[in-house]
Amino acid sequence: MRLMADRQVRMLFLVLALTCSLGWLFKAHCTPGGWTNAEQYATGCYSDAIPFWTAREVDKGKIPYFQARMEYPVLTGAAIWIEGGAARLLFGRNANATHFLGFATIVNALLAALVLRLFLLAGLDRRRLWMWACAPPLILYVGHNWDMVAVTLAVAAMLYARSNRLVRAAAMAGLGTAAKLWPVLMLPLFGLGALFERGQNWAQRLIRASLLSAAAIGAWALVNLPVAAFAFENWSEFYRFSEERGGTAAGTWNVLQNMSWLFTWSQDQNRYAATLFLAGAAAIVGLGWQRHRDHLWVLFTPVLAWFMLTNKVYSPQFDLWLYPMLLLTAPRLWPVALFVLGDIAAYFAEFWYFAGMEGGWPSAQFPDVAFAAVLRGVVMLWLIVDAVRRDPPDWIGANVEEV
Repeated sequence: MRLMADRQVRMLFLVLALTCSLGWLFKAHCTPGGWTNAEQYATGCYSDAIPFWTAREVDKGKIPYFQARMEYPVLTGAAIWIEGGAARLLFGRNANATHFLGFATIVNALLAALVLRLFLLAGLDRRRLWMWACAPPLILYVGHNWDMVAVTLAVAAMLYARSNRLVRAAAMAGLGTAAKLWPVLMLPLFGLGALFERGQNWAQRLIRASLLSAAAIGAWALVNLPVAAFAFENWSEFYRFSEERGGTAAGTWNVLQNMSWLFTWSQDQNRYAATLFLAGAAAIVGLGWQRHRDHLWVLFTPVLAWFMLTNKVYSPQFDLWLYPMLLLTAPRLWPVALFVLGDIAAYFAEFWYFAGMEGGWPSAQFPDVAFAAVLRGVVMLWLIVDAVRRDPPDWIGANVEEV
């Protein structure tokens, strides 16, 4: 039985390697000779790594924030610098954007393997393991940009929370927030879990909540403060960019506005998006409180889905944030499969829309983008309701190895 289990584990990692290899081929097939005739959109092979190689002076080895602009948080900027350095070290003067894309894909694939390892240690059932090893979002996004850094830290935080090690969970979420902003949404749930933990008096609860707050702030500050102190303008660009940028094609607000389905006060999208998100997140926690009080962290998944739906920006790779969280916490898996179909539809609809704008083929019209976004959004609302009203999957209550 042990040998069979080892064989199954090896097969999982082998299939994951194949999935990530397909992701590499999906992104790299159009890089020789540079993008022409909008092929980066028509074939879906667009990757942030290609323009970043020169636009952020990765090719020159400039240090993000200190010597070059960077619109990502610090841990992501560090990953970009390390991967660029590896490409230049190995290929010297011949290093180019394709080599940089290769290293970015390799690092993301290794992080995907680490996530699979964490899933195995946590005791996820076989179907969920295979849904990660064969994940279509990995094919689409393993070479797209650097979101796997935050994804891996968020998965680690969730699993620490599952074993009730909330201080470590908060530290992981703090580091995740230093890579991308969205893991910060875990922290209120961890704090509430500490404040209302059964079997503890109020003094113990307050001490634990204070410790996890300090762990989260400390982990984030350890990474950010040295950069902010010496390169504040470039360090703060991410936060200014997030506030000032407009909505994306498949974002809810943009769809509503462009389809004339709702007047969306475009000049106040930040304020209205934040208000709607906070109201919905409070409703999710309130409605899920009785069922999930002893494992409030599972509500991070519906809160994240609601954040993605209400935010003005919904870039395609955001679906990679949600997918592993769904595998961890979704009560049922077949709605997760529908979410993947919606993700694929929205991905190609959006990029074919961009291809059409540049005269490429295949192309799509904005109603095609809107249809795909609505399809995905309806499934996400379904998943939110499922997460609130149904019990979490069995693995959450099982006795498994410590992560």
